[in-house]
Amino acid sequence: MTRVIGIDPGLRNLGWGVIELSGSRIAHVANGVCVSVGTELSDRLLSLHEQLTAVVLKFAPDEAAVEQTFVNKDGAGTLKLGQARGIAMLVPAQAGLRVGEYAPNKIKKTVVGVGHADKGQVLHMVRLQLPGAEIKSPDAADALAIAICHAHHGGAAGLGAAIAKATA
Repeated sequence: MTRVIGIDPGLRNLGWGVIELSGSRIAHVANGVCVSVGTELSDRLLSLHEQLTAVVLKFAPDEAAVEQTFVNKDGAGTLKLGQARGIAMLVPAQAGLRVGEYAPNKIKKTVVGVGHADKGQVLHMVRLQLPGAEIKSPDAADALAIAICHAHHGGAAGLGAAIAKATA
């Protein structure tokens, strides 16, 4: 069995979702959101680091996956998101995990079938793929989608190998 944590970086709300892979089966373990605390950027980043570290310690994933940052017109906003993404990359690396990175369109195409799906469509498809899971927020749904994408694209040995074997 392989346990994967998906992380959706955000400076205010950093979504996380943990799944387990057993052969070609995906099962929900947990999901949630780390909400930054403080007014100073350094305090907010520290709070995200502490919260995400606690999640990684509690759920002990074997691998991690993080959404790549897209650049938009707001340079300052992109830079701040990049700093939150740094926390999302650092925490799993500190735990000795390999970290996969996926573009937003690849995640959506993998989970929904369309690269420009909206958050509602992602949430709907994550619920279908993880029946019975109580998904805490759209950020947590995005994080679960990132973990599912990682599983499907060979990042997690179990599902990638099972899919390759089944299609051979």
